Amino acid sequence: QAEEETKYAALTFDDGPSGKFTEKLLDGLYEREVNATFLLCGYRMEQFPELTQRIFSEGHEIGFHGYTHDNMKVMSRRQVADELIRSQPLLPEDCDPVFLRPPGGCCSDGVRQVAQARQLAILGWSVDPKDWATSDKLAIERSVLKNVQDGDIILLHDMTESSVQAALDIVDTLEKEGFTLLTVSE
Repeated sequence: QAEEETKYAALTFDDGPSGKFTEKLLDGLYEREVNATFLLCGYRMEQFPELTQRIFSEGHEIGFHGYTHDNMKVMSRRQVADELIRSQPLLPEDCDPVFLRPPGGCCSDGVRQVAQARQLAILGWSVDPKDWATSDKLAIERSVLKNVQDGDIILLHDMTESSVQAALDIVDTLEKEGFTLLTVSE
C-alpha cells in the first residue's frame, strides 16, 4: 500500500500577545511540539515583553501586525513605515521578521511599497474561521477542519479562551489526519 503524502499547513495567530491566552496557547503548542507564526502588535509587545521573548525563544516565527492595529489601507506610506519602526525595537534580540500582515488584511499600494522597501512579504491566509467574532469553540474548529487543505495558511487569534482551545484541538485533529504543522517560512 502506498504511503500517504504528508500534508502541510501553517497556523498563524494575529493581534497578540494577549497575556494569559497567549500563555495557554504557548503551553499547548510546546506540549505538542508545534511551531506557529505570530503576527504581533507593537503596543501588545510593549505590554507583554516576556511573552514576546517566549514566543521567539520557543521557536515560533514572529511577523509584524503594525504597532496600533489600525487600518493600514488608509494610512500614508510614512504612517505605515512608522507602525513598523515603532514595533521593531520591541522584538526579541536576533528576531528578524520577514512578514507583514496588515490588520484585517487591508492592503494598499502604500502598504505594499513600504513592505517591499523593508524586505517584508505581505502575509495573507487561505482559511479564516473568523474566530474573533464568536466564542463557539466547535464552530471555529468545524470551519477550519472542513476547509483546510495541503499548503493552507490558517488565520487564528490568541485573544480568547475559545480561539486558543479551538487552535489546540485543530492541531490534534490535523496531526491525526496526517498534517504536519509548520511556520509560514518553513
